[in-house]
Amino acid sequence: MWEPSVQDDAAYTRLVSVNTTDPMIGRLIDGRYQVRSRIARGGMATVYLATDLRLERRVAVKVMHGHLADDSQFKQRFIQEARSAARLAHPNVVNVFDQGQDADSAYLVMEYLPGITLRDLLVEYSSLTSQQTIDITEAVLSGLAAAHKAGIVHRDLKPENVLLADDGRIKIGDFGLARAASANTATGAALLGTIAYLSPELVTRGVADTRSDIYAVGIMMFEMLTGEQPFKGEQPMQIAYQHANDTVPAPSGKNSKVPAELDELVMWATARDPEQRPRDARAMLDQLHETESLLRTALPTGSTAAQRTMVLPAATQRFAASARQATDETQIIGARTPVKAAAVSDSTAALTKVSQRRRGRGLALFLVILLLVGGAGFAGWWFGAGPGAKVGVPSVARMTIADATTALTKAGLTVNPTNGEVYSLDVAAGSVAQTNPKSGTPVAKNGRVQLLLSKGLRPFDLPTFAGQTEKDADALIATHWKAGKPIQQFDGTVPAGTVIDALDAKNASLKGVAQYGEGQTITLIVSVGALPTDLAGKSVADATSELKALNLVVSGQVGEFSQDVAKGAVVGLVTTNVDGSPLTIRWSDNVQLRTSKGREQVPVPDVVGKTWATAKKMLTGAGFQLNYNPAADVFPGALTVSKTDPAGGTSADKGSTIKVSF
Repeated sequence: MWEPSVQDDAAYTRLVSVNTTDPMIGRLIDGRYQVRSRIARGGMATVYLATDLRLERRVAVKVMHGHLADDSQFKQRFIQEARSAARLAHPNVVNVFDQGQDADSAYLVMEYLPGITLRDLLVEYSSLTSQQTIDITEAVLSGLAAAHKAGIVHRDLKPENVLLADDGRIKIGDFGLARAASANTATGAALLGTIAYLSPELVTRGVADTRSDIYAVGIMMFEMLTGEQPFKGEQPMQIAYQHANDTVPAPSGKNSKVPAELDELVMWATARDPEQRPRDARAMLDQLHETESLLRTALPTGSTAAQRTMVLPAATQRFAASARQATDETQIIGARTPVKAAAVSDSTAALTKVSQRRRGRGLALFLVILLLVGGAGFAGWWFGAGPGAKVGVPSVARMTIADATTALTKAGLTVNPTNGEVYSLDVAAGSVAQTNPKSGTPVAKNGRVQLLLSKGLRPFDLPTFAGQTEKDADALIATHWKAGKPIQQFDGTVPAGTVIDALDAKNASLKGVAQYGEGQTITLIVSVGALPTDLAGKSVADATSELKALNLVVSGQVGEFSQDVAKGAVVGLVTTNVDGSPLTIRWSDNVQLRTSKGREQVPVPDVVGKTWATAKKMLTGAGFQLNYNPAADVFPGALTVSKTDPAGGTSADKGSTIKVSF
């Protein structure tokens, strides 16, 4: 089994000394990630150093605390962090490689960066120099610009989420609160993020966009330049109130060494009105580059004073001064003293040697320059078009294998003949989901790239939703799927608030379905109790008003004869289909009333002269009640009917009583 070299990374030596009594140490997560030691622990999760046994590399695995496993909101935060970070491929953003669930533990697999956080650096050094602040801010804004370009607002920027690797890389992490950057991204009823870095609009209105991230960057710059945050208070709400109502002061008020240009940049980023801030990280990054250029070319002056212009003397003045100095130092000694010929010859020979040496040095210098230029040209060819050239892996997501192979070959890359497979939320099974290395990664020309084909959505076992409370069912959905808008249905056999059934993305019942793809929509059908059963005898207007209170709309009436309800009054609701099957009635549905047409009039059979046995059968069969001498039932075949009231051939209410005489 591959193990990282301890000698290659001094940070590992520090890590193995961490308390190993943690039950996660030594555990194999999802059959792939071997946990080796604990790196850090937070309120939501613990981060471990682990070995990816499949790819033979060290990774950081973020495991959600066990007591939060049943909280759907925290699980959704984990999934959101993975999806947000996975959309970004930038040197200043921590890469997220994988996300999943092992037993009851939700986890993220991230790039491992041995080093410290910006918070650790500030704790150790308090304030930083202007150049250090610019360097760190430039890296943060570069990564943030990539997020903003991808439509992502981080919403939780703070020194704890800025990682400073031992090799000098600076990266943004923890996208757990990230959201799509719509015009206004609402956070809900509660404020999310760390209170010391919340923008005024987040405090007052609970909405965030790219300019809210810029505000947090400005606060971090203030803290780096001064060693403290601009607002302080004993209670979080005191700090929030200051963010909403006070203007962030100039850093130079706390640290006189801060240049005026950085004062202006911090105050621009932390303007209370979002409209007065840079529109996104790219806009602020461009201004930071200009500010850095100004500071590099400016003369050293006071910290916050305006830069002064130095007026240099004119070239003619400098030349004249030099000439005067040369004239003052020139002396003519022994102008008429004779010079010997030998001395003249010796001087001539010496001058010749000096001239030759100069020509030799000039030629050597020319050869050195020629070699340097040639070497630079060769290096340019080697790394630009030659064997050492790098090629960015093009994006071939959603392509067929043939199309992806063609695109990679045209880019000067070699396609690995063996394809891998990964689950994908947005790529159909069989198409290319991604590549290894990922798209955008520089690879040597003719380097080998592997296609990773989509296996479609990752299937997860479906729990039984029927009989669960709506809240419990929502928590189950949040583990792997998306919840659709619940459907409220009237059902007299299921208590109100209890789930009757769950539907898939095509509105088909999920009863009997064993597994369902990750990220798909599940819509709950929830009981709102029984339909009203006390409508009989009420007027149509009263019944309509009562049903309206239940959000039901009366769209029509169906008349029927009724022995008990007066004509025109309501008998009840239509609750069956034409074939007699139960009718499903849901919240906001249209319903029909059954109204009484009064008693039904039917003809009275003429039974005079017929035996009682025959007459009785005919009268009851027509729907009448009978009034007669019970003794007639003793000899029904012997007695004959002499008279009925009402008489045969007339009409009477169905169900009314006929008097029979013998």
